[in-house]
Amino acid sequence: MPEKNTEQLENELKDATDVEKFLAANAENFREFTLKDYLRKLIDEKNLVMAQVIRDSQLDEGYAKKIFRGDTKQPARKKILSLALAMGLSPKEADYLLYYAGHSKLYSRNVWDDVISFALTNNKTIDETNELLSNMNLEPLLDEKNPNSK
Repeated sequence: MPEKNTEQLENELKDATDVEKFLAANAENFREFTLKDYLRKLIDEKNLVMAQVIRDSQLDEGYAKKIFRGDTKQPARKKILSLALAMGLSPKEADYLLYYAGHSKLYSRNVWDDVISFALTNNKTIDETNELLSNMNLEPLLDEKNPNSK
């Protein structure tokens, strides 16, 4: 049976009358990744090179490698979004990445999040995204003086 997407599962859950039956019927559709696992999955699926993603993310190389190795408990949300932009993720893929990193998804009623979502949708670089944020007097994605800041 083909894997169900999140929307299909959500619709089935809304219509379910017994949560245990729903869970049993869909057991093969549930998967929990670690952040490290999900990053590896994305790198593989998109045929990316980790070293290039790290460069494009503008994160400190050592810190970014810790994220990829799973050595950081909960990297800052902005760092995860920097990786999402560097990987060319869609907003939905970025939301999953944020989830596995322990952060809230992009929220459409938050102007800063909307700019990030726009940047993801339009394949903007970190610099282009920071320019958009700056033009709107919003906080940059990464503090240019200290890229390891929250």
